[in-house]
Amino acid sequence: MSKVLTTGSPWRVVLAFAVPLLIGNVVQQLYQVVDAIVVGRVIGVDALAAVGATGSFLFLLLGFAWGLTNGFAIPTAQAFGAGDAAAVRRSVAAGAVLTGATSVVLTVLAPMLAGPALRLLRTPEELVPEATTFAVVSFLGASTMMFFNFLAAIIRAIGDSRTPLVFLAISCLLNIGLVLAFVGSLGLGVGGAAWATVVSQGVSVALCLAYVRRRVPVLHVRREDWRVISRADLGLHLRLGLPMGFQASIIAIGAIAVQVRLNDLGSDAVASYTAATRVDGLAVALLASLGLAMSMFVAQNHGAGRPDRIRQGVAQGVWISVAGAVVLGAVLIAAGAPIVRLFVGQGEEEVVAAATTYLVVNGALYVVLGVLFVLRGALQGLGHTFVPTLTGAVELVMRVGAAIVLGAAFGFAGVVWGNPLAWIGAVAILIPAYLRARRRLAETPITAPVGEDVVADVLVLEGPIEGSSVVDAVIPTQMGPRDATDATPAPLARH
Repeated sequence: MSKVLTTGSPWRVVLAFAVPLLIGNVVQQLYQVVDAIVVGRVIGVDALAAVGATGSFLFLLLGFAWGLTNGFAIPTAQAFGAGDAAAVRRSVAAGAVLTGATSVVLTVLAPMLAGPALRLLRTPEELVPEATTFAVVSFLGASTMMFFNFLAAIIRAIGDSRTPLVFLAISCLLNIGLVLAFVGSLGLGVGGAAWATVVSQGVSVALCLAYVRRRVPVLHVRREDWRVISRADLGLHLRLGLPMGFQASIIAIGAIAVQVRLNDLGSDAVASYTAATRVDGLAVALLASLGLAMSMFVAQNHGAGRPDRIRQGVAQGVWISVAGAVVLGAVLIAAGAPIVRLFVGQGEEEVVAAATTYLVVNGALYVVLGVLFVLRGALQGLGHTFVPTLTGAVELVMRVGAAIVLGAAFGFAGVVWGNPLAWIGAVAILIPAYLRARRRLAETPITAPVGEDVVADVLVLEGPIEGSSVVDAVIPTQMGPRDATDATPAPLARH
């Protein structure tokens, strides 16, 4: 069900929007945890290390694709917040074209690079065959990941964070069942774990398409919408999507430097890092969800001409994120070792000890990461690209420096400090950048009615029963009532 984020108490709106994202990210991380547990216990620690050895390379390309598709949804959210249904459809069409083109390139080229890239990363030779299999299968199914991310992003852009959660939960449950069947019963090895993810994501794409077709007419792209896509539309989406994609890739390059150092330290170090990052990923996903919620909140309010709500919402979002980070950090510091033991069999105490060190160091500094996600999400929602990309470059320098310098001096413990140092460096840039943006917002006039005087358009969407209708969205506008589906396209925000 679509929902505007331009009315109501900002912290309540952000939190209500973020909770399904939080649950969805936890569910997604949980099925990755199940993958790791099944692989580590059924096949062995070397197989777990092989899957882990692909992590940075997969993140380099698939992380880029994830950031790209989330960036494509920002113009959609801005248009929706402005009440411009024609611009919403045009944005969806442009994003779909770019998502399809990227999927083709990724599916064709990436599998050919897998083996050579893993050897270039100095992956231990005994891990290369299984690592290559896992990477190739993952890339062959990259289009399912791309389109699920894109469809989920545009559904969230119209204020609906619950529906993607439902489809994600179904996909994750299916993935768990398929992993147990492919790896445990059929003995398909690490390739089976990768195929389980591809198949389950394909199901989630079909569910998203069916839902949009039946329930969300505002996202229906008409024949004329495909014809009117202009270079300016594609350029706007690329201008917002590419920096978010490159930001993920820059972070991935840092992860590659870490992976190379871990490969030099041996299979136990790779296994420790893999187990720790699976657990750490659960906590990071919670904080990342607040950042994504903030970007959608800011984008809609920016389109609706409500700078006052942006300032208030970001401030409240920071406090929510800090509180959540404190709780998450305390849990991981206290319970890290028992959780890590779920991933490995008996007699792997060195792996457990190293992974626990990772969790303690990261957990103690989650507060910094929480602030990072909220401020970066706010700037991205405003359409700013330079500073978020710059923070990615800073994170790269910090991670590479930790891997090379601290890793050489202190081994695994030195590599672990790469993440916290990267977060600190990024936040040092984000805080003054957001304060400058906040001052500009304070000087920006409110161009939408406030409070009870809001004039609204009502989008009537099809209900669950054919022929019925329900009011699913109320969109503030600066004009009187009009048919939102015939809105004259308004220019999207540009910075």
